[in-house]
Amino acid sequence: MKARNILNTISFIFLLLLIQGCSNDDADFNYLDNIAVPSNLDLLIQLTQDNSGTVTLTPSGTSSSSFLLDFGDGSEATEVQAGSSAEHIYQEGVYTAVLIAKNIKGESSLPFEAPVVVSFLPPQNLTITVSPVAGDNFSISLSAQADLAVGFEVYFGDVADEIPTPLMLNESVVHTYPTVGSYEARVVALSGGIETSELTQTILIEDPVLLPLNFESDTQEINFINFAGGYSTRIDNPDPSGINTSSKVVEFFKEPGAETYAGSVIELGENIDFSEFQAFLMDVWSPIAGSTVNFKIENATDPNISVEINAVTSSTNSWETLSFDFSNVDLSLEYAKIVLFFDFGNTGNGDTFYYDNIRLGIAQGNEISLPLTFEDPGQNYTIIGFEGAESSLEANPDPSGINTSAAVVQSIKTVGAQFYAGTAIPLDSPIVFDATESIRMKVWSPKIGIPIRLKLENGSGDFVELDVNTTVSNQWEELVWDFSGMNTSPEFTTVVVFFEFIVDLPGDGTTYYFDDIDYAN
Repeated sequence: MKARNILNTISFIFLLLLIQGCSNDDADFNYLDNIAVPSNLDLLIQLTQDNSGTVTLTPSGTSSSSFLLDFGDGSEATEVQAGSSAEHIYQEGVYTAVLIAKNIKGESSLPFEAPVVVSFLPPQNLTITVSPVAGDNFSISLSAQADLAVGFEVYFGDVADEIPTPLMLNESVVHTYPTVGSYEARVVALSGGIETSELTQTILIEDPVLLPLNFESDTQEINFINFAGGYSTRIDNPDPSGINTSSKVVEFFKEPGAETYAGSVIELGENIDFSEFQAFLMDVWSPIAGSTVNFKIENATDPNISVEINAVTSSTNSWETLSFDFSNVDLSLEYAKIVLFFDFGNTGNGDTFYYDNIRLGIAQGNEISLPLTFEDPGQNYTIIGFEGAESSLEANPDPSGINTSAAVVQSIKTVGAQFYAGTAIPLDSPIVFDATESIRMKVWSPKIGIPIRLKLENGSGDFVELDVNTTVSNQWEELVWDFSGMNTSPEFTTVVVFFEFIVDLPGDGTTYYFDDIDYAN
């Protein structure tokens, strides 16, 4: 009996809980029935001020859980969750964005429309950079920068009805002007829309009188200052042959009775730079052999600051190169004028001379070329040891036998040096194989029977090389490298010497010497 009562009590309690649960579910469903249709829609529109057209759109609305956003520019609509934003890139213009909200039951609001105005700002802080083009007085390189710009258009100002040249961001454009003069270049900075900014800059194109002078330019205005019966005039080359086949030269006429110092002045556009070379070279055509040509350089404003060097013609009625070595004068002063005197010291006889190609270079007789004797203290020999070879110009350690000269090249192949350690000597004048294809050299080695490699090369990758073994030790001997059968037509400008050239054999500290490199008969 008690058991039956207990069972009835449990059943009653379970039924009561079931009834209560059903009542709670009914209450939840009633809550959903109370959710309203979305309303009070709004759309916050923010345009990024960088002329990219980027717009941030943030929707809001009462009872809204998500939104369907149509940007109004023909692109695909997107869904945006409540509390989030959408980014979209517009072209410049006016658009109507359409917003529809949904609540959690999926009910939709009426469409909400909002205007989207995308207006680009004009580019700001426009600057133009103009740079010269090396070696070309008529060309410039132009670049531009501006905040908010998407690109540029350039008008160089040298033609009528000019079509602008496009210029991209972070790039430059090269333009060549037709002649000397002043030009107004105009740069228009583009915003990606209708807004622009522009800036104009004056471009001055000059063809200054600078070294070297070859007198070929038709736009270069050289004002010859003639005096005392000497006259310089730019003309067509009357004898385009030999070393000078150029189109234009300068004629110097020394009229009858002209002063002994008759000449012409050439004013340069800048001071002469003697940092690399200290000599002038000039091609000359003279009707008189043994005639003195005086080459004078002057300060731009003070004629008392001047130095002059003479050279003597050696041929008649043909072109030759004369050199004027200024290395022994004070070159710390400023010189910007060249003064030329032909048949200097003689009264004029109505003779005509020609000159051309005035340039800085190495004075004749001072070029590093074959033969290399290493005896001239005025020569600036360049001796380059590499890969463990220590090379230098030294006193002859054994002035005996076939070599009693004072100076030789020492090369120490240091311990551990590469087997291809050697010595390179650049030349000012190339090696020319015409009468022979063999090179001779005096060598001194403490080892007998070792290979010495002689290599001739240039800056273009051309070379010939050959090994010859020593035949004596601790004394001077002359060895010959015969390059017959090899391609000796390139102009080789570097001599390279390798002692004990044996693959994978490192240096052991041995000292070698060489001297008197020359053509072999």
